[in-house]
Amino acid sequence: MTTILIIVHVVVCFFLIAIVLLQHGKGADIGATFGGSSQSLFGTEGPVPMLNKITTLAAIIFMATSVSLAYISVDKSTSSVMKNIAAPVQEKAEPLSTEQVTIPMPKAETGETAAPAE
Repeated sequence: MTTILIIVHVVVCFFLIAIVLLQHGKGADIGATFGGSSQSLFGTEGPVPMLNKITTLAAIIFMATSVSLAYISVDKSTSSVMKNIAAPVQEKAEPLSTEQVTIPMPKAETGETAAPAE
């Protein structure tokens, strides 16, 4: 079912691109005013209403297949790409006790350092 839906989605995507590229821009009507060819095959407005309907239908199908594929993919994803990565190990640091800390203090007369007096 998913494979068929993906194929329909890709085909509709390419069809939608092609049908949008076939349409005229908003400024294309000005060229027809100054001696453009008549479009008697499609009537006075040309193929615009038919292309608009085809574009709307293709866009509806494209959105429906997009939503369907998104809904289907939610149910299938049971694993993660991050499951094989180990969590970082945090080592617990022990606080230093006051007996372990010795701060060297300079002697006033000789400039040598000595342990603090307790």
